Amino acid sequence: MSDSDKVKCACPDCVCRVNPNEAIQRDGRPYCGEACANGHSEGNGCGHKNCGCHG
Repeated sequence: MSDSDKVKCACPDCVCRVNPNEAIQRDGRPYCGEACANGHSEGNGCGHKNCGCHG
């Protein structure tokens, strides 16, 4: 899969792109990981390189 086939994580502060078939789906929106999908409820970032999101 090329990067052009990936979609942006639905977390507003996240810069990650994710394969829609492998994304964590919440309310019909794709997320790159549990932290983003859970709204960073524990204050942790997604942990992906070069991404500083924390919700």
